[in-house]
Amino acid sequence: MNLTTSLRLLTSALAMSLGPVPAWAQSAPAPALNLELNAAQPSDKGCRLTFVVNNALGADLSKAAFEIALFNEAGVVDRLAVLDFKDLPAGKTKVTRFDLAGADCGKLSRVLINSATECASNGVEPAACMRGLKTSTRAAIAFGA
Repeated sequence: MNLTTSLRLLTSALAMSLGPVPAWAQSAPAPALNLELNAAQPSDKGCRLTFVVNNALGADLSKAAFEIALFNEAGVVDRLAVLDFKDLPAGKTKVTRFDLAGADCGKLSRVLINSATECASNGVEPAACMRGLKTSTRAAIAFGA
């Protein structure tokens, strides 16, 4: 057996002895605040937006609020509003509804998260709400940051 063959056998044996990487050795997912626009429905006040939010930032939020921009069907900003999600416990999923007075759901084409106006916690820096924000939508309205 020559030196090259011996090195290949040794390398193969070493690789097989390591086996699969255990789950604890893999990198943890990045902290996130998952915000889904779940529904937009007409209400007696205007348009009701339903959100599903999951706090995976690793710490309770005592207050979370976001300024949103609502775009009409022509893509023009119709209005700005602040949505107060109140407290968001770590690891918890929460459903929250907001009635936007005078808004017509049929004319909304996009909801944009402009900024986090509140992101209060003992274990999370204020900028984490926007930095960790992950948006998705199940409605026929574009949604994002």
